[in-house]
Amino acid sequence: MSGAPAPAVLAVVGAGPRATGLLERIAANAPELWDGARPLHIHLIDPHPPGPGRIWRHEQSGLLRMNSMAEDVTMFTDESSTIQGPVRPGPSLAEWAAQFSGRGPRHAPYAEPADPEVLAELRALDPADFPTRRAQSAYLDWVFRRVLTELPASVTVEWHRTTATAVTGPPDGPQQVRLADRATALTADLVVLAQGHIGAEPAAEHRAFADFARRHGRFHLPPVFSADADLAGLRPGEHVLLRGFGLAFVDLTALLTEGRGGRFRTRPDGTLRYVPSGREPVLHVGSRRGVPYHSKTRYRLQGPRPALPRHFGPAAVDALLAEGRPLDLRRDVWPLMAKEIGYGHYHELFHAHPARTTLPWEDFTAAYDRLGWYDAEMTALVASAVPDPADRLDFEALDRPLEGVSFATPDAFQEHLRAYVAADVARRENPEFSADLGAFLALLSLYGQLPRLVESGRLTARSVAEQLDGWWQGFFSFLASGPPGFRLRQLLALSEAGVVRFLGADVRIATDESTGTFTATSPTVPGHVTRATALIEAYLPGPSLERTEDPLLRGLHRSGALAEEVVTDPAFTHRSGLLTVSPADGRLVDPSLGGPHPRRIALGAPTNSRAVAAFARPRTDSPGFRQNDAVARALLRALAEVSPAADPASVAVCRAGV
Repeated sequence: MSGAPAPAVLAVVGAGPRATGLLERIAANAPELWDGARPLHIHLIDPHPPGPGRIWRHEQSGLLRMNSMAEDVTMFTDESSTIQGPVRPGPSLAEWAAQFSGRGPRHAPYAEPADPEVLAELRALDPADFPTRRAQSAYLDWVFRRVLTELPASVTVEWHRTTATAVTGPPDGPQQVRLADRATALTADLVVLAQGHIGAEPAAEHRAFADFARRHGRFHLPPVFSADADLAGLRPGEHVLLRGFGLAFVDLTALLTEGRGGRFRTRPDGTLRYVPSGREPVLHVGSRRGVPYHSKTRYRLQGPRPALPRHFGPAAVDALLAEGRPLDLRRDVWPLMAKEIGYGHYHELFHAHPARTTLPWEDFTAAYDRLGWYDAEMTALVASAVPDPADRLDFEALDRPLEGVSFATPDAFQEHLRAYVAADVARRENPEFSADLGAFLALLSLYGQLPRLVESGRLTARSVAEQLDGWWQGFFSFLASGPPGFRLRQLLALSEAGVVRFLGADVRIATDESTGTFTATSPTVPGHVTRATALIEAYLPGPSLERTEDPLLRGLHRSGALAEEVVTDPAFTHRSGLLTVSPADGRLVDPSLGGPHPRRIALGAPTNSRAVAAFARPRTDSPGFRQNDAVARALLRALAEVSPAADPASVAVCRAGV
């Protein structure tokens, strides 16, 4: 049809949950912002399946699980979402899974997962279960297919199962996206980078350990995503040091125990016993804190949901910025953050467990609201109103549970840490301590405010480097991103079986050339040295534009076409390894232009948006969903204004073939 308008073209690099969420918002906003008479063609570029992407792909071990309950995972906006576009509710993972057992309505497009193990899991899934990553993969696949059905007829999607290697083009003209498997570049009006979590080449310390391992015939694994780890080189009975006690450690331990044929058996008293296969290595684990991440809570709020934020919301950030001075996170910001978390904690305690408090809630909050977190009066207030220290919130004790503690022998420390882990699991599964969940929900609310502080430039560079990206991120993960309780019960069984040994806090890893071994020491067990022939860095790779595995980002960085976030002041300079983007619409800052590139956008993990997750807990006004909505609306408006980048005859419409 010669009179048909030429299509607008959008290229999205990455097809995982972040890209899927963006497509959902494009579908939701298109009726208002897109002229249906003009076609819009969207290229999705990812070697991994659209929806799950790399991290959540089906092709990974069935032993790997989420660290969220099924009812706490959604890809859809709801009544809590403060967005400009329309709210389009959809099922959580738990609600979607219920259809396969007949416990819930069917959700179009309906199709049972092809993997019989995943289908069986979904049929048996309880909302409070921690699903496998394969189950989440099936959910994300369905969300993507649902989004395709919701796009207007004028919007089509084509999936390129390959890697984008480069993007070029002027700021005022079409962009060329080069693909690994074809000579001809794709031409697009706008490009969105949504690669998600990206691996990195080993840092200098890891390269030195790898060189040591090669020279002595030893094993070394740098930080990698667990599903990608090659563990075949570890021999049965081999002593292995694992540095890191978070989720990567949990995953790797599962692969090296159950993944090698070991089994857990339940004793009459409900505790677990590990039955080794004989093919496991011996795992020695340590970290800065020396203890595993706190177990996830397995209960719901017993009282009403608190109205958050209260003490660290937009008004509090406005007041901080209005002071017009450099800000230190721990000194100036953390007391407000701590007070917000404390409010969530005590709100639940007073409403759900009033017998353990001595003041009416109204009297407590009247005093609490006017006091600072570290005021002596606040300490006295809490001590008076909350008699049991176990019901009080003590961040310092939570943060460093082994501070100042030492043991004469490694065996004495093993007993201590097993007791610590058992107590943590018991508390996190006992609804009598549901105040911990109140604190957790308040903790989540903080992330909506932190980016503004970084964008303002008021946080000192050292504060961003050592406190925001260092201490705070680690503390948040320690409290909020831990494993399900059953994983820690398994850890106890592995410890009792001698398959896992605990090293302690502030662990130091070194090498011994004379013996060709890796060594580990910790002040928790003074004078004790653990030797091993293998070292695993049991944590995820950090952001790095210098060492990124992504060829497109690597090329843009080397050409100077993107800006790494650099926070500097007269005393300190911090390079975060994150892409700098415009806060309002995610446009990629291009140093050669002196500002945002009008045709390139970046979302998610590699950017300085910081921890804007691709999916969320229902009814938490997800910052990620807010960002997706704002960017989708900006994209539709911009695409409506630009000149066409491609002739309609050149566009292959592959909606049904995605």
